[in-house]
Amino acid sequence: MYELKDIRTVAISGHIRPDGDCIGSCIAMYWYIKEKNPKIEPQIYLEEIPPEFSYLEGTENICHQDDGQTIYDLWIVLDCSDKERLGEMVNGFDRAKRTLCIDHHISNTRYAMENLVVSDAAATCEILFYKMEYDQISLRAATALYTGLIHDTGVFQYSNTTEKTMLAAGKLISKGVPFTKIVNESFYQRTYLQNQILGRALLESIRFFDKKCIAAVLRKKELDFYGVGPADLSSIVSQLALTEGIECAIFMYETSPHVFKVSLRSKEQLDVSVIAAHFGGGGHIRAAGCTMMGSEHDVINNISSQIEVQMERLEAQNRKNR
Repeated sequence: MYELKDIRTVAISGHIRPDGDCIGSCIAMYWYIKEKNPKIEPQIYLEEIPPEFSYLEGTENICHQDDGQTIYDLWIVLDCSDKERLGEMVNGFDRAKRTLCIDHHISNTRYAMENLVVSDAAATCEILFYKMEYDQISLRAATALYTGLIHDTGVFQYSNTTEKTMLAAGKLISKGVPFTKIVNESFYQRTYLQNQILGRALLESIRFFDKKCIAAVLRKKELDFYGVGPADLSSIVSQLALTEGIECAIFMYETSPHVFKVSLRSKEQLDVSVIAAHFGGGGHIRAAGCTMMGSEHDVINNISSQIEVQMERLEAQNRKNR
């Protein structure tokens, strides 16, 4: 997978606000290196992870802060498209002797010394599966890889799912991965508070562009009132996208006064990665995000203008093909 001949210490990290693919790929890489190369000491650096991923072995050993001193022989970054998304771990990354990035985001900036970017892979965990020696993948590593696959494909319902994705999933299941438990507990299960805030977002959502787009906003005062954080909001944009007739879903929440974290999803036509990139973000064709400043109305209007540009192009193309 990667030449570790002269490597003794390895750091593994991902992006800020780690999701299922980021967490799964980091845990899988940790066990693969540790079990295949007992002389190497890997260490994972991630922000606090959502409690629904606590079934993954190794999460209890995750460090949440860089010590500011350790110089690793190799720093591996997984599922992170640009250096800024490393957050506070960027200093440790910069001190490392060698750096490697493995990612599937089309917007990846190739910021490491060595970069493996496979933009047509459904998840970073898919890339890892095909780079790892199958016989050397333990059950705990396989469980982590399967977790990443289901979270970045919406349990294999998103358009990024391919034959290779399903083949990888099948091979991982053959390792004994408890797939039903993983899907239920890490993807579908919600706390009472998460259901409350989801209901609030759905209740206040609006449709526009001839009911082809839907948007929902949660303000900081509402998040504080319910006592929820970013990890409790991850499923809202996907639920919005399930609305009948919707091509594009927008969910945004206020992180500080007039600063919004925006998540975008599309079904078949719009490339939301282009929209997110226009505002300094990134992601995939059907799932992307960015951070924007201004009032909630400013943010929605600015995003709407970029959606309109794509819709007009698509309409012009359709007329041309008739």
